[in-house]
Amino acid sequence: MNELHFPLLELAIAIPLVGSLVVSGVRDVERARFWTLLVCGAAFVCTVGAWQDFNWSHFTVQPAASNTAAHDRWDVVAWATGHNWIVIDELSAPLLPLASLLYLLTTIATLRTKVRRFSFPAALLAEAIVLATLSCREPRGVIVLLALGTIPPCLELRDRGKPTGAFVLHMGLFVAAMTGGWLLVEWSGQSPPPVWALAPLVLGILIRSGIAPFHCWVTDLFENATFGRALLFVTPMMGAYAAVRLLLPVAPDWMLHGIGLLALATAVYSAGLALVQREARRFFSYIFLSNSALVLVGLDSLTPIGLTGALTMWLSVGLSLAGFGLTLRALEARHGRLSLTSYHGVYEHTPELAVCFLLTGLASVGFPGTFGFLSSELLVDGAVQAFPYVGIVVLIASALNGIAVLQAYFRLFTGTRHAASVPLKIGPRERIAVLTMAALVLGGGIYPQPGVASRHHAATTILKSRLRVQEVRSKADTAAPNGASDE
Repeated sequence: MNELHFPLLELAIAIPLVGSLVVSGVRDVERARFWTLLVCGAAFVCTVGAWQDFNWSHFTVQPAASNTAAHDRWDVVAWATGHNWIVIDELSAPLLPLASLLYLLTTIATLRTKVRRFSFPAALLAEAIVLATLSCREPRGVIVLLALGTIPPCLELRDRGKPTGAFVLHMGLFVAAMTGGWLLVEWSGQSPPPVWALAPLVLGILIRSGIAPFHCWVTDLFENATFGRALLFVTPMMGAYAAVRLLLPVAPDWMLHGIGLLALATAVYSAGLALVQREARRFFSYIFLSNSALVLVGLDSLTPIGLTGALTMWLSVGLSLAGFGLTLRALEARHGRLSLTSYHGVYEHTPELAVCFLLTGLASVGFPGTFGFLSSELLVDGAVQAFPYVGIVVLIASALNGIAVLQAYFRLFTGTRHAASVPLKIGPRERIAVLTMAALVLGGGIYPQPGVASRHHAATTILKSRLRVQEVRSKADTAAPNGASDE
């Protein structure tokens, strides 16, 4: 395994973890936000540095085919445990900066009216858990960290006096399924694992990804938690990460195709529900469910183009829907909970938010000129190669999502003149956050080659690993009848 030149990967995890402890002792909310910004900024710099260090060590120091992962040269965790738990590879390299950027921009865009409701220590703790999860390839470590990641939202719901039943029930079932599934995998002692051992893992991934009928926890979380907390919990798409790490290399084709069909149905179902929502938060949750389900559809296509499209869409949807959510959050800070049953006409007061709302919303459905356009094209091409009808259904889901975005835009920003007694213009903090997301979405559309090339390398590596496992399974299936006849 290659070595990074600097211990940036461990620092990216340790800084938010220590920062959470420090900020928890700060009573003044403005000071707490200031220190949280510093910590999130330092973590973002470390993740970007680790990404570039990995590219340098992987493509310059070592041949590209020699190894696809690297760890810190001064790996304290490896020294203490004797195992490389914290690594960076082609899959996680861009996901780490994306996750840390989401936390940084969410903290920047938190207005003074919301700082008392948004827990900065909990946000830093959640960031440390997410970055540690994305830096872990070992199945046991991934499952433990995914389970820990469900704790901060649950604590927030309890502290706010909101109902926790739906979220706790689904996350409890998710943790139980993932833990039980991996115990069955280890107990079976077979490589690749048998289908009956993988079944609980499939259930857990479906729950965490919000695949119907296990999707109601997402709408419940957006309804009862703060918008920032809900946004940070869902946008890294940890269900997709669990699918890639735990299931994609070892699951049989028919099992992955079954997950893909459920995800495809969820994409169309959620897109249709987004069209008829009366409340902005529920509208956003269904838009997210539809787009994240399309990522799973691409992951289960098992073709290089389809898998490249899915991994690219993972990045584009994360960027675009994070910007989309931050825009809605900024509108909520001025108007409270937003209804989609009437026209609000706030374009004249906040034209920057209107532009960012439309740009990021359309980018999530693959509008030309944005980062999502090429990822959608690759996903559809790969899906059509696997199953022709899948591409048509993906296009239907994207079209419904696009109509829902335009409908919400007209409801929120046009249709009437909004009279306000106080200024509603966008502030400098919010401008930094939403314009950064908009710039990344447009930049990825204008110059997509580096991102697509990186995702193609990751897809090729995943498929090679899967091919080796499938060869072992084929040999075992071929030898089984011979063994039975010998007995």
